[in-house]
Amino acid sequence: MSQPAVSIHPYFKVHPGKLEAARALLPKFVEKTTSEPGCVFYEFTIHGDVVFCREAYTNAEGALAHLQNVGDILAEMLKLSDLIRLELHGPEQELEKLQGPLADLKPEWFVYETGLRK
Repeated sequence: MSQPAVSIHPYFKVHPGKLEAARALLPKFVEKTTSEPGCVFYEFTIHGDVVFCREAYTNAEGALAHLQNVGDILAEMLKLSDLIRLELHGPEQELEKLQGPLADLKPEWFVYETGLRK
C-alpha cells in the first residue's frame, strides 16, 4: 500500500465585503489544480466569512508543485483575506521536506500516526 498523502489545510478569513470576490477565485484555483499529477483531492468549503481548502498530494514534491502552480491566484486571495490558520498533515519524512520552504507561513505540523486507506 502507498504511503499516506500530504495534506494542506489553509483557513482564509475574508475581509468584510470581499466574500464574493474570494468566491470568484475558487474555480480558478480548481482549474489550475486539475492538471497537477500529484493532486489526490482538492476542494473548498465556506463557513460564514472563512474559506477552507481541503487538499492532499501524493508527497511533499506534489504539494510544493501545487503551491508554485497557484501562486498568482493565492496572492490574489491573500489581498482579499487573512490566512488565519495553516495545518500540514502527513508522514514525518515528507513534512520535513516542507519545513524550510513553508517556514514563513508558520504552519502547524501534524505527523501521521495511523489510519485506514481504501
